[in-house]
Amino acid sequence: MSSLQALWSAGSIAVIGATERPGAMGRLPIDYLQKYGYQGFIAPVNPKGGEVLGLPVFPSMASIGRAVDLALVMVPAAAVLDAVTDCARAGTSVCIVMSSGFAETGASGAAAQDALVRIARDHGMRLVGPNCIGAVGGPARVLATFSPVFSSPATPLPDGNIALVSQSGALGFGALSLGIERGVPIGIAVTTGNEADVTAVDVAVQLAADPSVDAVLMYIESLGELGALAGAAESKPIAVVKAGRSEAGARAAASHTGALASADKVVDAALKKAGIARVADIDALLDAGALFATGARMPGSRIGVVTTSGGSGILAADAIEACGMQLAQLGADTIADLTAVVPSYGNATNPVDVTAAVMAEPGLFEKCVDRLAGDLSVDAIVACFAVLVGADVTRIASALGSVRSRTGLPVVAVRTGAASLAPDGAAVLASNGIPVYPTPERAVAALQALHATSKHRDREVIAGPLAPAPEAGASEKQVKTILADAGLPVPSSVLIGSAAAAVDAVSRFDGVAVFKAVVPGLIHKSDAGGVVLGVTAETAAEVFTRLADLGGQVLAERFVRGGVEAIVGITPSALGPVLTVGVGGVLTEIVADAAVRLLPVDEIDVREMIAETALAPMLAGARGAAPADIDALVRAVVRLADCTREWPTGFELDLNPIAVLTDGCWILDAMYFDASTGDQLQQAGGH
Repeated sequence: MSSLQALWSAGSIAVIGATERPGAMGRLPIDYLQKYGYQGFIAPVNPKGGEVLGLPVFPSMASIGRAVDLALVMVPAAAVLDAVTDCARAGTSVCIVMSSGFAETGASGAAAQDALVRIARDHGMRLVGPNCIGAVGGPARVLATFSPVFSSPATPLPDGNIALVSQSGALGFGALSLGIERGVPIGIAVTTGNEADVTAVDVAVQLAADPSVDAVLMYIESLGELGALAGAAESKPIAVVKAGRSEAGARAAASHTGALASADKVVDAALKKAGIARVADIDALLDAGALFATGARMPGSRIGVVTTSGGSGILAADAIEACGMQLAQLGADTIADLTAVVPSYGNATNPVDVTAAVMAEPGLFEKCVDRLAGDLSVDAIVACFAVLVGADVTRIASALGSVRSRTGLPVVAVRTGAASLAPDGAAVLASNGIPVYPTPERAVAALQALHATSKHRDREVIAGPLAPAPEAGASEKQVKTILADAGLPVPSSVLIGSAAAAVDAVSRFDGVAVFKAVVPGLIHKSDAGGVVLGVTAETAAEVFTRLADLGGQVLAERFVRGGVEAIVGITPSALGPVLTVGVGGVLTEIVADAAVRLLPVDEIDVREMIAETALAPMLAGARGAAPADIDALVRAVVRLADCTREWPTGFELDLNPIAVLTDGCWILDAMYFDASTGDQLQQAGGH
């Protein structure tokens, strides 16, 4: 047993600050342990001695005479350091500090919290909290908490194959109580509080390795190193509520791509890459858990809908499209077979509307569900019922359960009606492996979470030659030269120092060019008049003089006409370098439509990113325009991500726009910033 497994598997538990006083925090864990049948050794600890609930009280951890697996520290903040030291010296495996008054109170509390961690680490003890409500569940019947959830006589012992981890104690135990009420089989719940040492990710990784746990649900407020959690997600489905979606704490980036790659988008990208489902709220988390508990997997995203209500079918179809999955396209044979069963006023295509009339004819609904499940295009089934009562509940549950067990397909039911119409309906369906949701939208969201955790794939990231990182203060010309040498598509250009050289440069570029002012610190050159398009031999001298007067050099570049403008960039984040791809050029700030991924990426990743944005229809040829060369853009982005893979930590690269033509693409402007050197942004204006 690893040390953290003591949180749900401890064979011995000490309660420091134990007291006989009814209702006191120091009494509640002992009360709960006895109430729920904990079979291990319980050691109340208090220097005053005496008894607590019939158990002898030890004056110190050392006096117990044996090491304990789990200690609960429930003393005032000023006494916590001594209590943690006592636990550490006595060889305790894990210590939960339930006391408050540490980092959540400010600098002095944070310093006191750091001292607790030092003591724990010096003695090889793991520390959970402070400011933590504890952990419950597991086969050992661990009730290491003072949560009032367990003071109710109606609260059963947590039981099931799902684990819940929450950084917030009150929210975590509130979610557990909701899960119990809804029949979600949460067997273990752990809260982590301030996370001075043990984090929610640490606990989730250990839970995912436990053979009694089939899936993990998480509420977190911060997300650090994701590698271990991503590894755990390869074997067990994990769903996460990550708080803090607002832009209030987002990094104020100087580059366009930095602004587009908000902190919340980066979290989304990190979780997606790890194969972890991010859900919107606690309801959605429990919805996902109910489906995870069935053991179903869903690598594909095509959903078949069968409904007794046309309205429910439409809502399901809308929800499927909104979350990026697809209505399954049924085969002709399937449609023909369904047409023979479904009333003429129903619908035999997906969504399949069997109407309420079919419910009155035993066997017909079963035929419809069986035929839908037998279509090879269907990866999951949503069965919608506006009202489900009486004997229909058992019959429908049996039919759906049979499909689930025979085909292995995920099957979910939607009951949009009062629970009182069939009080045992949800339990009957759940006993057949069919989770039940009140609306089509919630059922589809649960399937989306299942799909997100079921589609792991091996990425083929082929490493090519590296490009040298630009030096601090590198100009646009220098950055573009590096990119061109790495095989990226960059228009030819030349720095010019006189009016005569300007005229000569235009002739070298087939009679038309772009002139740009290269002025250190001038970021938005277009706004300052620092970019002139379509320069000819007749206008070259005058344009050169005007741009030179801005105080820097002048760059002449081959003029690239037309094309779809994309923005591509790489920015730093706490989770690693981030690639951004989206709508570029003059529309960048207006549309603000971009997809992000953590590096490294492969061609499939880049194509998915493009498909997530308005770039996809633009590149496909909007309003009769010829399709742009999406393959060229994909190759350029993959090569860019590859050749910059060893550039300094913290660099930003902003390519805006990249013009995607019908044949090929061109990087028209480039900006580089190296945060590690304090280098300032260098950018050309719009081309």
